[in-house]
Amino acid sequence: MRCESRSGSGTLQIQRLTPRMSPEDKVVVRPAIRIAGSVRPPGDKSISHRYAMLAALAPGRTRLQNFASGADCASTVACVAALGCQVQREADRVEIEGLGPQLHAPAAALDCGNSGSTMRMLAGIVAAQPFACEMIGDASLNQRPMARVIAPLTKMGARIKAAQGERPPLRIQGRQLKGIEYELPVASAQVKSCLLFAGLLAEGRTTVIEPARTRDHGELALRAFGAEIQTETKTRGSASIVGGQPLHAVEAAIPGDISSAAFFLCAAAVLPGSNLIVDEVLLNPTRAQLLDVLTQMGARVSVLNIEDRHGEVTGTLQIEAGMLRGARISGALTAALIDELPVLAAIAPFTERGVEIRDARELRVKESDRIAAVAQNLRRMGAGVEELLDGLIIPGGQQLHGAELESAGDHRIVMAFAIAALAAEGESVICGADAARISFPEFFEMLERVSER
Repeated sequence: MRCESRSGSGTLQIQRLTPRMSPEDKVVVRPAIRIAGSVRPPGDKSISHRYAMLAALAPGRTRLQNFASGADCASTVACVAALGCQVQREADRVEIEGLGPQLHAPAAALDCGNSGSTMRMLAGIVAAQPFACEMIGDASLNQRPMARVIAPLTKMGARIKAAQGERPPLRIQGRQLKGIEYELPVASAQVKSCLLFAGLLAEGRTTVIEPARTRDHGELALRAFGAEIQTETKTRGSASIVGGQPLHAVEAAIPGDISSAAFFLCAAAVLPGSNLIVDEVLLNPTRAQLLDVLTQMGARVSVLNIEDRHGEVTGTLQIEAGMLRGARISGALTAALIDELPVLAAIAPFTERGVEIRDARELRVKESDRIAAVAQNLRRMGAGVEELLDGLIIPGGQQLHGAELESAGDHRIVMAFAIAALAAEGESVICGADAARISFPEFFEMLERVSER
């Protein structure tokens, strides 16, 4: 597919051909001199998903402010409503009237849209309900593997049928589950949360053991809603919950999404003279490794204030550009940075020594094959890059040029290469740019506001 560029007076031009996402949607990005000003990212996706799901199981009215604005979390809210909960939403405020541990059978299939988070985590709740239902998704979601939740839920007593044994749609016959001890073969916060949610509704104790520590939003959300959960983080990490615990409704303001803020942080780190403030962003230690990596690479990062919101650490950041040296990312660090790897790869050519990413085979089965998509777009911009089965080697000291880039229908690829385009020579055209609205509908408008030319 080719996507023709149209120059005009605007620095960022979005041409939407239809109200829905279309492969022809495109954005033109011109280089920037620096990033300056302040941004407040939308509510954290990971927390928004989990709070909406647990709100369905908590009798009473849960009120959430700064709820994530993207289409993925909207899919979770729609599924919660389809399961019988009264839902009211106005802008970034969401109210959910929870039913308790037993939900209602949906009148139609639960449509998870493009959201693997919705399907994987909600499956743990649906599998414990006294009814049968189907979980469906769009064409992209239907290609993503679900065996990682099907296998442990089956051990708990669930009955799940899937296309080709592991792909959506999922047909789930709900029944009483039994707690198990389960060691995750691959580190995954989504699978961990799925099993803990199922464990909340199961008989006995459920324990999830991780090969590497992952984000702990599921554990913190359960505690916020009143559940007791035991965790151990000294070695690989584990979480354990006893079933049958009652939840209660909450009122909460959701912190800004640090994975969304990552694009602005990386832009400010790589463009000389940049100085950016990021307000009210999530600083959970299991999510904030990006700040350590950018600091080690040479960016100047300061935390201006910190507060606690239901166990989640929130704060304001200031980041100033520095001479970025480069980084090697592997092992547990790869798992912790899995959502930020595309944008770190996109700015890698502008560093002194480049960036090497290993142990990231998980990127092959995201909304796109992110390893292949990153390598393809970097090459289109003139970069040398070595594509590995489980990662990328991207040398530093390279100058990129503007190019016609492909989104692969993936929101993180769109936003990562918008940042690369800011630092390139000449304008770039990103085809399928409307995919960004999956997680961050305001992205391009916010990026334009802080880009100086």
